[in-house]
Amino acid sequence: MYKQFKLLLAGLLLIPGSAFAADEIVVYSARNEQLIKPIFDAYEKATGTRIKFITDKAAPLLVRLKAEGKRTPADILLTVDAGNLWKAANDGVLQPINSKVLKNNIPAHLRDPANRWFGFSVRARTIVYSTKRVKPSELSTYEALGLPKWKGRLCLRTSKKVYNQSMVAMMIAHMGEKKTENIIRSWVNNLATKVFSNDTSLIKAIIAGQCDVGIVNTYYYGRLLRKQKSIPVALYWSNQRGRGVHVNVSGAGIVKYARHPQAAQKFLEWLSSSQAQNLFADLNMEYPANPKIAPHADVARWGKFKQDRINVSRAGQLQKQAVKLMDRAGYR
Repeated sequence: MYKQFKLLLAGLLLIPGSAFAADEIVVYSARNEQLIKPIFDAYEKATGTRIKFITDKAAPLLVRLKAEGKRTPADILLTVDAGNLWKAANDGVLQPINSKVLKNNIPAHLRDPANRWFGFSVRARTIVYSTKRVKPSELSTYEALGLPKWKGRLCLRTSKKVYNQSMVAMMIAHMGEKKTENIIRSWVNNLATKVFSNDTSLIKAIIAGQCDVGIVNTYYYGRLLRKQKSIPVALYWSNQRGRGVHVNVSGAGIVKYARHPQAAQKFLEWLSSSQAQNLFADLNMEYPANPKIAPHADVARWGKFKQDRINVSRAGQLQKQAVKLMDRAGYR
């Protein structure tokens, strides 16, 4: 894919004024094409600004940006998980964005404290449970899933996935390493089966009776509901009497050596607006980052919840500690 992209750029450079024209921007995206192409198309239709993009995993895109340096064609890095955004900023590939629009539209806990990146959709990671075998009154917090009553009844996704790494990093931020490690050990002791590679498999395991409770990103639950109108599984909003539900973001920042920083900023400002927020979030059944925008009706049916308000950048700052902690606790 990288070779094809270089050939494409080489071809464009042969056309005077076309490769880096002022009426187009280049986006490196770790968000799947089917989730971003409709957004890019809508922006092109609304403004006339063309968007060229390439998709890949977050890590390879960051490596590419660092290798390309001043030669990069990229104007914007768009990726999932605050930990990935934090790393990009920490590695010096993003530039500060001075935008009143973005600051007004995106809450402080969903953006970089130095304004090098902003979240544009919210991903809630909470408890999911069997409606046949569990009563909502039995549930309370993430930590409580380590209680003896859940022995042999808990399912988890692998610790190798960044979503769990970020969640544990945020737990460290709230409770410190020692207490968090004890909680993770209690989860491991309560596992009903081996960890799953993805949240969809976890939910299906609950439906099949392999376990009774788990922790998932809510949009995986939403995807299953789109295929089946009714499933014997429901969401429970965790830690509502305390810090709130763990949230993460999909977000973006302007590349340090962007050829079109002003055009890139206009696009990001548009992403935070009412015109784009629902489109950006609805395609994956996520929540708009702009609190003034209501979520999709199907998502809204899951109910309102209190978010953890700690800045999501902590997920990146503490991610290495989280990975080591999970390994020590036997969470694979």
